[in-house]
Amino acid sequence: MANVSHNRPLSPHLQIYKPIPTMVASIVHRITGGALYFGTLLVAWWLVAAASGDDYYAWVQWAMGTFIGKLILFGYTWALLHHMLGGFRHFIWDSGHGFEKHFATKLAKATVVGSVSLTILVWVVGYIVW
Repeated sequence: MANVSHNRPLSPHLQIYKPIPTMVASIVHRITGGALYFGTLLVAWWLVAAASGDDYYAWVQWAMGTFIGKLILFGYTWALLHHMLGGFRHFIWDSGHGFEKHFATKLAKATVVGSVSLTILVWVVGYIVW
């Protein structure tokens, strides 16, 4: 849309701003929240299969045991943990703390590192226990 008045700037958008950790963390938090809807359908599918009988449950277990199934479950695990840690980040802000730029940036980076680390830990423990 053209700026027909020529006396006020156009509103900046994502193409103008340099991505910073807090901005990326906010965007990824929203994306993981949306992805959790899909993951919850997978959990419901698994529960329905468990209640439906041995044959259907075995088929769902097989489907989730394939490479693609494991990749989807790994992504769901990461999305769940990342969204949870992002929620903790928002909880800190809701308590009135952590608004300083350096702390907010460190917290955004820690959310990514923490979610990846916890996801790997959950899967390693899962394989050890299984």
